[in-house]
Amino acid sequence: MTTIATSAPAVTPFSASMSAAPEAAPARAPAAAPDDRKQSQRLARITGLMFLVTFASSIPPVVSFYAPALSDPAFVLGGTFDPGVSWGALLELILIFANLATALALYPVLKRQFPALSLSYVAARLTENGFIAFGIVALLALNTLRFQPGIAEEGVMMAAGQALVALHNWTFRLGPGIVVGVGNGLILGYMMWKTRLVPRSLSVLGLVGGPALLVAGVAVLFGTIEAGSTPQMIATVPEFFWELFLGIWLLVRGFNAPALEAMDARTS
Repeated sequence: MTTIATSAPAVTPFSASMSAAPEAAPARAPAAAPDDRKQSQRLARITGLMFLVTFASSIPPVVSFYAPALSDPAFVLGGTFDPGVSWGALLELILIFANLATALALYPVLKRQFPALSLSYVAARLTENGFIAFGIVALLALNTLRFQPGIAEEGVMMAAGQALVALHNWTFRLGPGIVVGVGNGLILGYMMWKTRLVPRSLSVLGLVGGPALLVAGVAVLFGTIEAGSTPQMIATVPEFFWELFLGIWLLVRGFNAPALEAMDARTS
């Protein structure tokens, strides 16, 4: 019997084969980071524009279009449809859109550092918009009663009209009067202060204006001061200029580039 001897082939150790493999390339930063920063700057300018739109759409209804309906108890007896109320309602619908746009444009940027707080800002804007929407409906209902005189006695009509005006006034006092102090003042002011996306000297206006507006709004709620009184007007000034200057700054300058790069570095 013949025995055939076979020799086993040489086996290359696993470690040797691995040592022969080329070294893995070091991790590199995402190539899309510059594009992300450009997108963030576009969002900053959209935010600035929308803040300015909120001023353009919120002031005319209060000082002009709604003035007859809010000041004249006999407005509901007019007998004709007042187009001024409709124009005011249209502008406030634009205001609702602009309010929401400011929050949605800022959210993708601010959530990198403040995932929960940036969502809270969106919620605050939605809450404010809810109050504004109720106020719009109240004045449109008042205009409908004005267009249908004779459905009730004059005294009843005037009482119903005054109730609708009171409803509108309280939606304004609770929404722009209180919720704005929490959302645009405290929450947004704090996030801008911490991220330095805008100068801190500007963020101070939000950190001061928010609590001042909130305290004044609560004082009106409990009857300590009157709505539209001098103390409330004074408390509104820092918040007014915070939103105005923030809108102008973001539209013209955008976010602070080094602060934006630092935020990207922390979250990458």
